[in-house]
Amino acid sequence: MADARSTGDLSGSNNIEKGKKGEDIAAAYLQKEGYRIVERNYRCLYGEIDIIAMDAGDIVFIEVKSRKSDNFGSPEEAVGIIKQRKISKVALNYLQEKKLTEHNARFDIVAIRFVPRGNRVKIIKNAFDLSY
Repeated sequence: MADARSTGDLSGSNNIEKGKKGEDIAAAYLQKEGYRIVERNYRCLYGEIDIIAMDAGDIVFIEVKSRKSDNFGSPEEAVGIIKQRKISKVALNYLQEKKLTEHNARFDIVAIRFVPRGNRVKIIKNAFDLSY
């Protein structure tokens, strides 16, 4: 699990702007950690995956969650079983569409806390298993 700080002021931003900013922070941090971003905001009939990347030969499906406070739980706690099932369906669709079903794949979460002194970024590798 990696943890770091990043800069960026989000005071006064709406949820869509915060989500986009969180994904931008996550993508930059993942690249710094050696991930190769393959696709962002992949959409299909079943939903969306924020980031798809390669890491050490694995295809990684990444959900980005960000929070300004822990009032509603930590960012990673927001990826419950229903969200995991949705991400799993989208991931399976992606693997079939791209003919990559023979590749190793995993699900990571990037949790971001927007704090005044610089944002905290944490990668949770293998955050959950395929669930459908």
